[in-house]
Amino acid sequence: MKRLKQIVLSSLLMGITITVILACRNKTANTPGEIVDTLTVPNIVQSTVFTRNDIIWGMDWLPNGDMLFTEKGGKLFRWSNGSAVEITGVPTVDAGGQGGLLDVLVHPQYSQHDWIYFSYARTGGFYTLSRAKISGNALSNIQQLYTTTEASSWRGHYGSRMVIDKNRFLFFSVGDPAAFGQNTGSGWGKVHRIHDDGRIPSDNPVLPGQTAANTIWAYGVRNPQGLAIHPVTGELWESEHGPRGGDEVNIIKKGANYGWPLVSHGRNYDGSIISSNPFMTGVENAIKVWTPSIAPCGMDFLKHKNWKAYRNRLVVGALAFRHVANVKFNGTSPVDEFRWLDQLGRVRNVKEGPDGSLYVSVEGPGRIIRITPQ
Repeated sequence: MKRLKQIVLSSLLMGITITVILACRNKTANTPGEIVDTLTVPNIVQSTVFTRNDIIWGMDWLPNGDMLFTEKGGKLFRWSNGSAVEITGVPTVDAGGQGGLLDVLVHPQYSQHDWIYFSYARTGGFYTLSRAKISGNALSNIQQLYTTTEASSWRGHYGSRMVIDKNRFLFFSVGDPAAFGQNTGSGWGKVHRIHDDGRIPSDNPVLPGQTAANTIWAYGVRNPQGLAIHPVTGELWESEHGPRGGDEVNIIKKGANYGWPLVSHGRNYDGSIISSNPFMTGVENAIKVWTPSIAPCGMDFLKHKNWKAYRNRLVVGALAFRHVANVKFNGTSPVDEFRWLDQLGRVRNVKEGPDGSLYVSVEGPGRIIRITPQ
């Protein structure tokens, strides 16, 4: 009988030990004192937040939880308590082609600075970035921080995403409408970096052909409609449209050349070859390529602890393929990818909200879909 009790006790202790080991393997510390389940895949709930007629291009949140969003046609709204209120005073935009009122960004220290940033196509087809304050339901103190010196004659490739990093540098992307990517004297086809008040940082790179630093941080990008800061490394990640194939995800580095229009993983729209080799000495290689093109638009990382196994994965909107690409990277190597909202519509933007949900702007009609981990 005594021997039997010892056997039972040993079995119980072994079971407890195995349970503890498995539990430890399924959890990891992300920050001191925080344990997050990294293996359990969360269930998701999909819901429509609201529907509009126009294309909802950009979105961001005020500290009180209200959402600001832009409509391509030229209007800015605040979504609060279940209704949309227009914020008047937006400058006149050129909504032809791919232009219009584009991205919107709330300063991460809004409670101290009260600034919001918005990008748009100015009359004539010039990319422009401004900042302003919200007074009641109108913009005030509008300040133009940047504009291109050349116009996009065909009203395309504005790029136009914005992020502010922890050091309060504002990064913004501008596409390449006319083979300006290698021209370091032009603002088109570039990722730019300025102070949050518009000043040029003294440590911006001096690029080939230039004698002083300007706003350009990196060059040779085609149509970058995704920018996000990696939540672990702090690196700036970018996604851009290729031509016929060759959509890219890049890690943007100071002074780096990303090759457009010299090299590409894709072809011209008529099928002709852009470059026999997509790689070139002195050109940064993409860490992810989509062929055929998904037309990536909007990009973010899943950062909230409720995402569990999905945490730190990259999510990218797909205009052409009409889904949200959810991509896992091992360092800089993509190792897994699947689709959310497949064939629900052209995905214009994706962004994680302050509640940890993923908010997705879908076209036809314009609407915001919320994906919530359960």
